[in-house]
Amino acid sequence: MGFLPVTAKELNGVQPDFVLVTGDAYVDHPSFGAAIIGRVLQLYGYTVAVLAQPNWKDTADFERFGRPKLAFLVTGGNIDSMVNHYSVALHKRKTDAYSPNGELGLRPNRATIVYCNKIREVYKDVPIVIGGLEASLRRLAHYDYWDNAVRRSILLDSAADLLVYGMGERQIVDIAQALESGLAVGDLTFIDGTVYRTKDISNLHEPIILPSFKAVKEATAKSKAEYAKSYMLQYHNTDCLTAKILVEDYGGLYVVQNPPQKPLTTAEMDRIHSLPYERNYHHMYEKAGGVPAIEEVKFSIISNRGCFGSCNFCALHFHQGRAVQVRSHKSIIAEAAGFTHDVDFKGYIHDVGGPTANFRGSSCDRWRQDEAKPCKRQCLAPKPCPNLKTDHKDYIKLLRSLREIPKVKKVFIRSGIRYDYMLHDPKGDVFLNELCEHHISGRLKVAPEHISDRVLAAMGKPSFEVYKKFVQKFERTNEKLGKTQYLVPYLISSHPGSTLEDAITLAEYLQSTGLKPEQVQDFYPTPGTLSTCMYYTGIDPRNGEKIFVPKSKRDKIAQRALMQYCLPQNYNIVKEALIRAGRKDLIGHDPKCLIRPRVKRPQL
Repeated sequence: MGFLPVTAKELNGVQPDFVLVTGDAYVDHPSFGAAIIGRVLQLYGYTVAVLAQPNWKDTADFERFGRPKLAFLVTGGNIDSMVNHYSVALHKRKTDAYSPNGELGLRPNRATIVYCNKIREVYKDVPIVIGGLEASLRRLAHYDYWDNAVRRSILLDSAADLLVYGMGERQIVDIAQALESGLAVGDLTFIDGTVYRTKDISNLHEPIILPSFKAVKEATAKSKAEYAKSYMLQYHNTDCLTAKILVEDYGGLYVVQNPPQKPLTTAEMDRIHSLPYERNYHHMYEKAGGVPAIEEVKFSIISNRGCFGSCNFCALHFHQGRAVQVRSHKSIIAEAAGFTHDVDFKGYIHDVGGPTANFRGSSCDRWRQDEAKPCKRQCLAPKPCPNLKTDHKDYIKLLRSLREIPKVKKVFIRSGIRYDYMLHDPKGDVFLNELCEHHISGRLKVAPEHISDRVLAAMGKPSFEVYKKFVQKFERTNEKLGKTQYLVPYLISSHPGSTLEDAITLAEYLQSTGLKPEQVQDFYPTPGTLSTCMYYTGIDPRNGEKIFVPKSKRDKIAQRALMQYCLPQNYNIVKEALIRAGRKDLIGHDPKCLIRPRVKRPQL
């Protein structure tokens, strides 16, 4: 079928129904949200032109296709444009995996806002609908790490008419059909999974009124407490079966969030993944060397979406929700079999998973449509909920079927797995055996994140004893299989709740086990996460109690350096931190010490 049109010539004089503007290069693959939305609209008979990474410094690119019949659809891309551009230390990144040849600078900061403002310069009254991760996580007032301030809803700053949050397939079809029927975009106030603005909320049914933007925007103790309160109201209204309408007051203008869309059925998931994607970047990028982001996903398979793990530093709770949606075995196997006809396929499927690879069903029966009673507690932390259902049989069966496909040499699992979920399964050892025997190659990446139970509680993660139990099982399983394989733990430094003492305790554990983390992730306060709320307010919004937040450059550098205490360039930082914490006992020649004292040699 070919790619969607990217030039006016390819439209053959047809006025497109939609112009889809994206901050990413055009990659027609189901791992890219813009590609999914374009193909879904095409399925329903709409003409979609793709405007990828337009030049935002003038309006020429935004006039390329002329005025669309129905709307402009705007997304910043697969990830937030500010995260895409800046490290947690606010240093400019060197590459952009979603751009041709990894070139940085082909999208603006705050891409969604900039694109919409450019469109408005040319087309004053054409409907603009925004979506994607950048819009989804900024749909209401939010702390912005890069401004170090609370910003208002991106719907207002972009001057868009409607915001789609979540994955958006159902919403975009409803929007398209409503606009095609002649409804004005201002009348589209009834679609779940959308946010709109209005001056009249008198007709809303039992809305929850959030603290106003005025109440949360100031950097005062009172405003931060209101911000924490607002965040938890939002957090508890992300489950599609129980969520209420949320309203945020901007001084007589209201931003209204409708409840989330219902989860997609397996048949709907299958249909979306069967659409005629080219499964590659557009050929216009060949001369530039292609788009790096395709490399990891081209031969990977998305088997599920949604996550009930609900780690506090992860935004999936706000974006995809807790309801796990899965594809059928038939759909997944057909996709994998298709790989074998690609000349670039070497026999290796890089991943079969999603946000959490070993989630292949709902967390419990409360998610049944007839009950509609998902609870507010986390399913896995600090301990698994008594109602939690754990079962790996379906996933094991799927993996075995994939291994049997001719020309498939190896099926890897590179998505995160929840080892606490696996341990809670009475038959989890069967899955662990399959994992170790067939689906990793020497190293398995896991995410304990820390060893301090106090920090883990702030992260929404289980006790460190759970990880230790998993390590023992992993080692015993590999010993039984006669394999030498290793765990590669992901660790986060400077998360809210982590003191210098906690960081030193983690360093002592790393020293005692001989682990030397190759990469350490500083906590990144991105919009939409509970941990970011903690970072900004200094309050744990779950209980209203104060929480320590390592914010100073000195603290953050020290916590990061302690995780990599053995690097020569970290020596002085680690030494200063140990002295400051009263832990000189860890400077010496004892095997338990982190660093050795340096002796000044006399100059000759």
